[in-house]
Amino acid sequence: MNSRIMSGIFVMLAFPFAMSASLGGDATSVQADQAKMQGSLRTTSGTSYNVHEIQASTGATVKEYVSPAGKVFAVSWQGPFHPDLRQVLGTYFEEYAQAVQTQRASHRGRGPLLIEQPGLVVQISGHMRAFVGKAYVPQMMPAGVHVEDIR
Repeated sequence: MNSRIMSGIFVMLAFPFAMSASLGGDATSVQADQAKMQGSLRTTSGTSYNVHEIQASTGATVKEYVSPAGKVFAVSWQGPFHPDLRQVLGTYFEEYAQAVQTQRASHRGRGPLLIEQPGLVVQISGHMRAFVGKAYVPQMMPAGVHVEDIR
């Protein structure tokens, strides 16, 4: 077999949840996330976006912000544990992981994590049993939506 095909198969098998991306994915990924988190789903409709709130069985709450175009432009979470960030960040997880590695290499310490890149912003803070975070793609945010709206 072609090495490119083999590499593609390896990536799909090694990272099965990256394909059902939340951030940047479409609204259908919400049901996949709900199933993986074994949680209940509540949807709130707004004028500029919809919020799909998943209350996970672990006690964490994950909100996925969906634009009128049907794309998840932001996610937020809070709870006693971090959610599976690979699943929540979807295809943006690798970019996040590289930024964390770079940031931690130059800044040894604890405290809130803030990653601000042109195509991705991630904010994580908290302490054991009380974590909060949010991530968004600035270019995907609908007109009239402000960062403060993502809670």
